[in-house]
Amino acid sequence: MHGTVELAGDDQLREAHEKAWSMPLEDFDPGDPELFRTDTHWPYFDRLRKEAPIHYCKDSMFGPYWSVTKYNDIMAVDTNHGAFSSAAALGGITIRDVPPDLRRESFIAMDQPRHSAQRKTVAPMFTPANLDELAVNIRQRSASCLDNLPVNEAFDFVDTVSIELTTQMLAVLFDFPWEDRRKLTRWSDVATTLPGVGGLVETEDERQAVLMECATYFARLWKERQSGPPRNDLLSMMAHNEATRDMDPKNFLGNLILLIVGGNDTTRNTMSGSLYALHKYPDQYRKLRENPALLDTFVPEVIRWQTPLAHMRRTALADIEIGGKQIKKGDKVVMWYVSGNRDEEVIDRPYDFIIDRARPRTHISFGFGIHRCIGMRLAELQLKIIWEEIFKRFDRIDVVGEPKRVNSSFIKGYETLPVRIAA
Repeated sequence: MHGTVELAGDDQLREAHEKAWSMPLEDFDPGDPELFRTDTHWPYFDRLRKEAPIHYCKDSMFGPYWSVTKYNDIMAVDTNHGAFSSAAALGGITIRDVPPDLRRESFIAMDQPRHSAQRKTVAPMFTPANLDELAVNIRQRSASCLDNLPVNEAFDFVDTVSIELTTQMLAVLFDFPWEDRRKLTRWSDVATTLPGVGGLVETEDERQAVLMECATYFARLWKERQSGPPRNDLLSMMAHNEATRDMDPKNFLGNLILLIVGGNDTTRNTMSGSLYALHKYPDQYRKLRENPALLDTFVPEVIRWQTPLAHMRRTALADIEIGGKQIKKGDKVVMWYVSGNRDEEVIDRPYDFIIDRARPRTHISFGFGIHRCIGMRLAELQLKIIWEEIFKRFDRIDVVGEPKRVNSSFIKGYETLPVRIAA
């Protein structure tokens, strides 16, 4: 059997495996969102890591692109800021090219030196002292959410727990009107979705209309924060800092979307993924219940196993060679974090979920280099606290059906996850 993905009992994955190992490599398009919606991307990346770790796809719904699939190659690209650009003007950070007139800068889609100046404005939110303060708030909100869960009936963990808690967290970080907090969820979902019939939005125009609604709402809050004294929320931090207080409307909306998606999508999908992982590996669930001190290694292992953002994209600033392949200036280069996190040359038994790994932080989910996720400690904190609070209340939460996955090769997440808590 080629590769290392577990195939037992999964016809769909077995079929994908046969296809992935028989198809000519030049026909590979690992960025096809359908592979992620069906959770059948694994064998394609297994083969790419083995036979074509730097791979060129000449034709896809996103145009031509290079795939970087091995851990160390991804690290090399992610930390080489001189050769690989994140700039919105060149296409930004996702495999999907945004039309030039709709490109919006944010500090993640920006190169040095402006990147660091803008990033620093929100960094105080994530200091250890501030995280200690936030932890109290997170614990109270987690307890309240869990105390209100139905018992002995199926419910959707994604909406009831993961989305609700991460949206509340986001509302706290922005000091956003509490009763309107689900607007943040919608704006985050619309920002990252692929428009299409039956989707969240059907057209790009519809998406832009929703994002302008987000910009208009935040512009009002921005004016309030700017005219008041500096406060300890993300919006006030940006409104009172010279690097960000005079952002043009596109940069303003770009940074808002970055903070909303970064604070919402990734954490909520890891939260849902943590329960799904324990469902798939009941021995690990048992081990964690018997020894909750393992939460410290469980949390980074979940973040690796789930990999909430499947990729980040760069644009080559000059001709450069990686892994014997010649990449041309202007080429789109996609770093597949989801594949790097299953690289058996770096991570032992990468397909297994092992909550007491010796080096659980050996993963690439947060990126590396200057664009490493600024909120990663907060994400880990939220995950640890929710499980501490779950164990205080419930012996277990059972997954009672397969999840419905997001139709995206960027956000790797769950639309629904049906669960039940036994009385």
